Amino acid sequence: MTLHKTPTPPMGWNSWDCYGTTVTEAEVLANAEFMAAHLLRHGWDTIVVDIDWADPTARAHGYNESAPLVIDEYGRVQPDPVRFPSSAGGAGFGPLAARIHELGLKFGIHIMRGIPRIAVDRDLPVRGAEATAAQISDPTNVCEWNPHYLGLDHRAPGAAAYYRSLADQYAQWGVDFIKADDMLWPYQAAEIEALSAAIDTAPRHIALSLSPGRDLSAAHLEHLRGHATMWRICDDLWDRWDDVHANFARLARWAPLAGPDGWPDADMLPLGRIGIRAERGEPREGALTLPERRSLVTLWVMARSPLMIGGDLPTSAPETIALFTNDDVLEILRDSTGNRELLREHDLVVWTAERGDTRWVAVFNTADEAREVPFDTRSLGLGPAPATVTDIWDAASVPIEAVHEQSDAARSVAPGSSVVRITLEPHGCRLLRA
Repeated sequence: MTLHKTPTPPMGWNSWDCYGTTVTEAEVLANAEFMAAHLLRHGWDTIVVDIDWADPTARAHGYNESAPLVIDEYGRVQPDPVRFPSSAGGAGFGPLAARIHELGLKFGIHIMRGIPRIAVDRDLPVRGAEATAAQISDPTNVCEWNPHYLGLDHRAPGAAAYYRSLADQYAQWGVDFIKADDMLWPYQAAEIEALSAAIDTAPRHIALSLSPGRDLSAAHLEHLRGHATMWRICDDLWDRWDDVHANFARLARWAPLAGPDGWPDADMLPLGRIGIRAERGEPREGALTLPERRSLVTLWVMARSPLMIGGDLPTSAPETIALFTNDDVLEILRDSTGNRELLREHDLVVWTAERGDTRWVAVFNTADEAREVPFDTRSLGLGPAPATVTDIWDAASVPIEAVHEQSDAARSVAPGSSVVRITLEPHGCRLLRA
């Protein structure tokens, strides 16, 4: 098998924003069942169990310093059987993955790079190699925020075998998607190559997502394309407008580089019921306003970023779920090209995408005040006189006015063109198709 590349950006749900390190099997299944019933037909098909599923002492708002991770005789983490009862008796995630596959969905897990400290402390053998955990570990290369793991010394015989043993086990469980953390800040080239090579030898197609993406340079592009399905371009994103706003610049840099060779990832959508037992905040329906939520989804779609919903689906508000079921919006994610920023001046940002004769334009207002802006349709890439323009979030026609002479009413529009007048809420957007 080879590392799985996807023809379109992956779409799914991840447990981090709502449950942090504490998600249970019942909660994963509840979200999977909701996705299968309500979102699968719109393209959402992946369920990801995020970090610390092996920690029986996991708690909200942080990590335990000396967590007694559940591991097997080869130092590989196993699901906590209290939170994931179907894993008891050495079954691992196999039964849960099978149940999710029965729903027509894909199953993913979060992993940390390296090897558990407790496996090194016990000096457990490495499956498939004449080496032990202590012999392949690198205590000088550790994660700055998660205390449970040491890096691997990839010069040591047995380090590659350890990653192969992980990939083999995940394939046996039925894992379709791996989110590998602490890979990109700092950039861990040897770890990325070793894990990618291990997945290449596993008897199953597995997509690989790399995190966390802080300060990620596009100088790594070809290496990322060679070793991953998708990669984060930012640190964790939460339900704050400042977090969303910062990704406008990042996505302007990365979106022209996105494609089936690899997908730059602007992080999970912190939308819906989040903070239930998460790392940050208390239970809430997300702090972003509805216009801000719409702007977030629009920007991610226009940039063709992977979409991973962070909120608990069964308990999220209907108006939030509606953001995930607009097929005219999601069509841009799946089937557009030329995705790029056209304009950024003061508090206005304009993006475009296309397919054949169809043009999509997103106009964003990053200011704290509402505004109305007349746009020359040529400045939006729509030509001097488009036949129709539709706001696809609201499924409404947008009036087009021909301009025959210069006037204060359309100062930015030259005679011979046409104007569309865009009304924008604070931090809001309009998504147009022509």
